[in-house]
Amino acid sequence: MQSGGLVVNMIHLIEKYNTEVIPAMMQKFGYKNKMAVPKIVKVVVNTGFGREVAGKAVEEQKKIAEFIAAELTLICGQRAVKTLSKKSIASFKIREGMALGAKVTLRGKKMVDFLERLIHLVLPRTRDFKGIERKSMDRNGNLNVAVREHIVFPEILPEKAKNIFGLEVTVVTTAKKQEEGLELLKLLGFPIKPAD
Repeated sequence: MQSGGLVVNMIHLIEKYNTEVIPAMMQKFGYKNKMAVPKIVKVVVNTGFGREVAGKAVEEQKKIAEFIAAELTLICGQRAVKTLSKKSIASFKIREGMALGAKVTLRGKKMVDFLERLIHLVLPRTRDFKGIERKSMDRNGNLNVAVREHIVFPEILPEKAKNIFGLEVTVVTTAKKQEEGLELLKLLGFPIKPAD
């Protein structure tokens, strides 16, 4: 597969899941039925920009919120939804209904496309990246990964980015335990750090 002049040699995630992950997981955890093997159900990509908009004029706030939502839409290939504050907090200069972040929930093909780019292009391009910490996986088998700078995504032109912001990627799985979730993502090619 070619992406922005970079040739990436990879098996499509769905194909890999069906041919490699299911048999390996059944063998390791003793699932009786392949339907019991955990899978990824959705990916939530979100960012907060409360610090950038607090104390700014309404027009300036709008511009920042629009820019970040547009960049997130470009990265995910799906329209970003702005997240609004639920109440006013005077000490933080936040008013009720003010846009403080943006998020995208990905499922199906868009989710698979995003994960393939994250695993094979984005994480390796991240500065000082040495692998995903095992503690990034919660007890229920869901993974939270922080990407410090959104400009590592191939869709973004760094020279055009007025504001550089970080994002959090949450990979939601049907795993019941942390160990199952880690094994699932490791088999799918996520660069998880080995246990100490």
